[in-house]
Amino acid sequence: MTKNNSSPQGELSYYGLSLLSYLHDSHPDKSGDKLFIAKRTDRASEVYSEAIQNGLTHIEAEEQANAELYRDLHFSAYSTLVNILWDEFPVEIPEDDARKVALQVLPLCGNVLAKYNLTDDFADTPAYDLLYTELTGTVQILLEDGTV
Repeated sequence: MTKNNSSPQGELSYYGLSLLSYLHDSHPDKSGDKLFIAKRTDRASEVYSEAIQNGLTHIEAEEQANAELYRDLHFSAYSTLVNILWDEFPVEIPEDDARKVALQVLPLCGNVLAKYNLTDDFADTPAYDLLYTELTGTVQILLEDGTV
């Protein structure tokens, strides 16, 4: 049973909807990239089918497919910025505005983010604290400059 990227009507598959939902929450800057979503969902479907053909259970096949679907997406700079805004700037940025502001600030943090190897397990590394501090400083500067 292959789970295709889209139905005959052009609707997203299970994998497509799952990925799109995750991207909206954690990587909204990627949620409009239809080619990325299509490639990921197609590959996840292939992994699922191959796993079933190789005798794995549906649960094991689903685990492998999800690993492919969410590869390199577990760490989210966007979510980190949202948390920084909530934790460090609750007076300056109301909680209801934090997601919108984080999306606005994210492209302005490219130089900071480029210094780090943002792997899936990055949040569990000592470098995460350094990134958090640098992003907090960047947000502070942007607030002081009136950019945000």
